[in-house]
Amino acid sequence: MFTGNYWNLLDYGGDATVSFVTEAAEQLERRIDRLRVAVRQAVLAGDRERAAALRRELKQAEQDWEDVLTEAGPVDESYPVREIPLLPLREQVHEALGLLTVPAAPKLISTVHEAFFAAGFPSAKLTSLRRDEERSFRAAPFSRPYYICAALTADRLAPVRGLLAISTWSMERRVIGSLSPRADFLTAAIQVAAAIDRMPSPVPAASRLLWRFAASIPGARQHAEPRTITEAALAELKVHKATDQAMRKAGAERARERLDDAEQFFGTRLHMTRASMDRSGS
Repeated sequence: MFTGNYWNLLDYGGDATVSFVTEAAEQLERRIDRLRVAVRQAVLAGDRERAAALRRELKQAEQDWEDVLTEAGPVDESYPVREIPLLPLREQVHEALGLLTVPAAPKLISTVHEAFFAAGFPSAKLTSLRRDEERSFRAAPFSRPYYICAALTADRLAPVRGLLAISTWSMERRVIGSLSPRADFLTAAIQVAAAIDRMPSPVPAASRLLWRFAASIPGARQHAEPRTITEAALAELKVHKATDQAMRKAGAERARERLDDAEQFFGTRLHMTRASMDRSGS
């Protein structure tokens, strides 16, 4: 915590106070960013003790940030009091999708991030994010290590409305067939259950999320516990897996053959792929 001489400096007022408060707040903001990344890494690694310790450290850093601004008071009306900056939205989405391992809708992505990474975000923002990602890719292809991209329909290879994925995933994982929504729901349930099972004490948002998954999985509805949900989801997933994978593989092969790099990430909005049009015109 910031104590001792720091608080005394606030008594001097003027530009020096504003400068010091700004510097102290920015140092804490950078620390908070680093801690959030560390919490994510610990959660995904299954290190419960480290995740718990880092969460406590993050909570203290956030309180210190609040204390800095509260103690400083309204030094200058022109001084912009900022909210704690989160990781860029695309990185938050990447974190949530990385935990789920399957394409997901904005609402689920936001809920997962709130449950496991200590902060949510308005799901409406993700609509413009995908467009921004596509513009960025088309302007400078492959300049980023990953892009938040679209899931593609297995038949038309068009972007699936409202489903986001990560560009580094295999094409088979990003293509959606008729059975894929259910298969992906079950996979997401398994991933969420595993993440909660690694947590020393699940937060309410995580528990609510687990109940939502359990309500739609036969055999898990009355027992919303990670192990029960995992077993029930795996049992149903086994029924759909082979057929779903065959559909996805066929769609992925067509996508690699017929679409350019940008279209493989963001889909084609044509009613038919170029190859289909060539065949129909011949």
